[in-house]
Amino acid sequence: MTRLTIIPAARSIALCLAAGLALAGCAAQVGPVEVTRFSAADASMLGRGVIRVDPANPQDAASLEFRTYAAAVGQELAKLGYRQALPGETVRDPQVAVLSVERQVYQPGPQRNPVSVGVGGSTGSYGSGLGLGLGINLAGKPQDQVDTRMQVMIKDRPEGRTIWEGRASFTVGSKSPVAQTSLGAAKMAEALFRGFPGRSGETILVK
Repeated sequence: MTRLTIIPAARSIALCLAAGLALAGCAAQVGPVEVTRFSAADASMLGRGVIRVDPANPQDAASLEFRTYAAAVGQELAKLGYRQALPGETVRDPQVAVLSVERQVYQPGPQRNPVSVGVGGSTGSYGSGLGLGLGINLAGKPQDQVDTRMQVMIKDRPEGRTIWEGRASFTVGSKSPVAQTSLGAAKMAEALFRGFPGRSGETILVK
């Protein structure tokens, strides 16, 4: 498990200001990715054979944003020993990585204390819900936050049972480069499959 040094929010901002950094520079820093994995008792077939990446929601298949995440997941699977079917190749009972992604954008709410919790609506093409954000009482309008959650379930065929499941999530400021789909997808996929298959049921933080 990656070791982390946690700095309280107020101290982190003070350090940024002391170093002469702009607030935007502090907000652009990327926090760790929270990752949880689960493995079936019999998962000897993991990390080998042919696999394809399918969307959990078939309507997402045509989305450019989804394809970006699918490509990032495919690259990590290839590093593990999987391969994807060649064009025109017929493969009997390949494994399937079922991918779902949810992105929520919210703004920290009004603050009456130095640190408060704000609730806002979500946007994005992968889901909906409410996001909780930590707001710091500074002058000016707080930066929007982008919360991204990714889930991959590897299923065998023809039984269709799930032999591995991984979940990853992280939150960054909307102005952070990693808030962009291409960079965020690569970061999340790399974190999700680091140390694959991982200890079942354990949650880790990956920088």
